Amino acid sequence: MKNDKTVTLRLSEDLLRKLYYISDAEHRTPNNHIIFLLRQNIAYFERTHGKISAQALRDVDIDVDRADDKDREGDE
Repeated sequence: MKNDKTVTLRLSEDLLRKLYYISDAEHRTPNNHIIFLLRQNIAYFERTHGKISAQALRDVDIDVDRADDKDREGDE
């Protein structure tokens, strides 16, 4: 997993506690639970909107820090 990237999340204390609770209940680490949820969400997105093309993925700049992207904060 040499190419893994790190993403920082800002979570409320309540949401973090619930993440830990569910992760423990499902015998996953919080990190693995988030990855599980992301994979499920991506599968749903692709079922409803179509598969994301390899070209579209190549066009996404993953080196940009989006931590302070105010345009997307309402998506919680």
